[in-house]
Amino acid sequence: MAAKDRKKQLARQRYERQEQARLAREARARRVKIVASVAAVAVIAGGGGAIAAFAGSKDDEGKDANANAGATPSTPAAAASAKPGECAYTAAQEAGAPKDLGTPPVKPAYDGTVKATIKTSQGDIGLELDGKKAPCAVNSFAFLAKKDFWKKSHCHRLSTSEGLKMLQCGDPTGKGTGGPGYQFGNENTDGAKYTKGTLAMANAGPGTNGSQFFLVYGDSQLSPDYTVFGKITTGIDLLEEVAAAGVAKAGDDGTGEPKKKVTIQDVAIAKK
Repeated sequence: MAAKDRKKQLARQRYERQEQARLAREARARRVKIVASVAAVAVIAGGGGAIAAFAGSKDDEGKDANANAGATPSTPAAAASAKPGECAYTAAQEAGAPKDLGTPPVKPAYDGTVKATIKTSQGDIGLELDGKKAPCAVNSFAFLAKKDFWKKSHCHRLSTSEGLKMLQCGDPTGKGTGGPGYQFGNENTDGAKYTKGTLAMANAGPGTNGSQFFLVYGDSQLSPDYTVFGKITTGIDLLEEVAAAGVAKAGDDGTGEPKKKVTIQDVAIAKK
């Protein structure tokens, strides 16, 4: 390759890297705004029922939701690059991401139901993760749990509106913009319903699932944009008590950190 052509190639590659970084920053900023604006719709809808909640857009190939949560950049196409039976985890620049965390193995560790427990300052929350319908989300959740990723993190967002009843957790920064430093696509969203007891991923749009998730303590009316990867088996009463205490300082969308603080002490995955 001629020196001149090589120079052009390097310039193009540099531009592409800069463009990817820019898109990542915009995705993160959009996430926070979208979550707020969407949740606001839920609050305004009130008794009529919220139409969408959290953050995200439609695309069964990748998104993060709810309560949105945090992950950054990449495009929806990232999820499509995975081979059959494997998961694609794409690097993302995110606040709070441990430097040497790495990414989950591309081959899902679970293909069926797996039990898990979120131990919090308010008590334990039992879960059943669905490794059959959402293998990549469950694979990531188990990976982060075994890395103690959520230890001492706070559930930063509570919604008590008629159409959106959920507690959002999983952000290491506690601000709604943090994540694990990687992201992945959506699963199990076709016809998804966010009824009482649902466990789902939060996101800011296609391809932005990360470490944030939300726990639904009452039937919620959301668009099917958030990966449902399990259900709550015990501890809903705990969530209801947190909701009853209300929001410490509500934002424009009516959501905010719960008055009754919920700190994750550990997330345990049952052995196979």
